[in-house]
Amino acid sequence: MSDGKPQLGEQLGRRGLLGGAAMGALFLAACKGKPGEAQGGNFPFGRPLKAAFVNAGLANSWPAQGKATTEQWSKWLGVDVTWYDGGLSIDKQRKAVDDMATKMWDFVAIQTLGIDTLADPVSRIIAKKTPVVQMDTLISRDDIGATSFLEPDNIYMGEVAGDALFQAIGGQGNVIQTQGALGHTGAQRRAVGFRKALARYPNVKLIADDTASWDINKVAGLWEDYLVQHKKIDGGYLHNDDMALAAARVIRNAGREKEIKLAGTDAMPEAIKAVRDGILLTTVRNPACRIHWGALLVGAMAATGVKEIPKYILMDGPVVTRENAAGLLFMQEQSLL
Repeated sequence: MSDGKPQLGEQLGRRGLLGGAAMGALFLAACKGKPGEAQGGNFPFGRPLKAAFVNAGLANSWPAQGKATTEQWSKWLGVDVTWYDGGLSIDKQRKAVDDMATKMWDFVAIQTLGIDTLADPVSRIIAKKTPVVQMDTLISRDDIGATSFLEPDNIYMGEVAGDALFQAIGGQGNVIQTQGALGHTGAQRRAVGFRKALARYPNVKLIADDTASWDINKVAGLWEDYLVQHKKIDGGYLHNDDMALAAARVIRNAGREKEIKLAGTDAMPEAIKAVRDGILLTTVRNPACRIHWGALLVGAMAATGVKEIPKYILMDGPVVTRENAAGLLFMQEQSLL
């Protein structure tokens, strides 16, 4: 029965699959602090909230999907989000977060390009008692007081992608790793996972291991050089799908697509389709949607008094196969995974 006051379910109802997921998450929040019902407002968390977000750079598909997800969920949750573009540049991102630190927010969510590059302005934000949620990669080696860290298992992703690649080439041959930004803890851990898998295959030789810093133009230059320098390349692991697809284009233009297998990470829609169509061997989901809507929810919970939020929250994703590709695409289209 209703007492005439908007209930939490009514506030989020009739919004389909994604609205149902948001409602479930908010019921979890309500169990701990009843943010919406306790104050009787028309907003799921009792009042409108103001947040700032920044991630690596909107020129890449993973951060762009994260922004789109955040904007969609912020409409449902009554959060006014100001977006700062990291610009795939440590200097640009630092300037953005310096500006962010001069303003007042209910909470902030950040995916840094490089560990320790934003520690000073983020510390100023935290000093204002503003909750800060870390997304995908650590802001600082030290605990500077961030509310939580939402991270995929990057070591697992690098390891499982590497293992799939090495099996696909029969456990022997020449392979290349193309890393993301070297100061990005996610990229660091993907490299650890890849080398962990590599250690199990003594007949696989790593013939090149360079960074492209998530830049597809750098990837194209590297792989054009590799194809000239190495007559035999059996496979490559690239730290994100944008880079893997860029390498695939170079390889295809050189007419060597039948001899070189590629694995990526992130499982973005174009990469899932590429796995389905046999252009990429595999990719592993780094759940941009889950991490970004998770950061929005965790930040809103922290801003409205929810206590005992874990300092670390694993945001996992599956390995992509031709069999599960359609389901993963659907979940991304709903801004869920």
